[in-house]
Amino acid sequence: MSKRWSIDDIDWSRFDRSKVSSRLLEIVRAAAMVEYRSGDYVTYLCNVFTDDEEFKAAARVWGEEEIQHGLALAQWARMADPTFDFEASYREFTEGFHLELERNESIRGSRTGELLARCMVEIGTSSFYSAIRDASEEPVLREICTQIARDEFAHYGLFRRHMERYQAREGKGMGYRLRTALMRAIETQDDELSYAFHAGNSLPGPYDRKQANSAYAARALPLYQPGHVERGIFMALKALGFEREWSWQRGLATLAYRLLRVRARMADDSTPPDTQRHAA
Repeated sequence: MSKRWSIDDIDWSRFDRSKVSSRLLEIVRAAAMVEYRSGDYVTYLCNVFTDDEEFKAAARVWGEEEIQHGLALAQWARMADPTFDFEASYREFTEGFHLELERNESIRGSRTGELLARCMVEIGTSSFYSAIRDASEEPVLREICTQIARDEFAHYGLFRRHMERYQAREGKGMGYRLRTALMRAIETQDDELSYAFHAGNSLPGPYDRKQANSAYAARALPLYQPGHVERGIFMALKALGFEREWSWQRGLATLAYRLLRVRARMADDSTPPDTQRHAA
């Protein structure tokens, strides 16, 4: 299976520097590095699913598409800020944030859990790039994020199909699946995005997890609108096994959106003003 689009498909001539948001640029710098590192996750997944040739082939294509996301975002970031040194920032990121690639069993305790966690990641990224697209006025960034959001939605479907295959074998209960999904959601507070934001935006001083995480959240969380959150909640519930929509799901989405807004305000209040690197 070939990639759905290529960097050459992007109409780079439409780039409009006057419409670049410095806060979106800061987010894009970090996102470019996280996406570009997906090759390491392919190594991990192929180790975990060592005897599943069908899934490993799909995971390799997934990795190629994710790496392309990183390259496209990096190219846009360099156009928006010619001083941005992606290679140096990426080197700092990978040297500072290490991944356990030698494992041959899932950190989730089962293959079902591993694939469910990947579904949660793809839900988050699909919503994330949709939110950037809708917040940006810069046409090339909007085009890139539209393509990436579509890929991430397709990746969600990919991991969900394989998860259902393993769920039929392993029979993991709802309690286990709920815990796995919740733990993966909590991990968005970990060092990966924070360190990428620190390295990509040359934050002052040594890496400070709390400062970098707050700075990132203060820029990313306000982008989400109710529709982004509602769609993500519905996708997560389907991955958990809730095939039909229930009346309480909209209430859950409303609650999730309100909690997200609270978290955004808290992050903004705790972010020092000198953490922002302005676009050139």
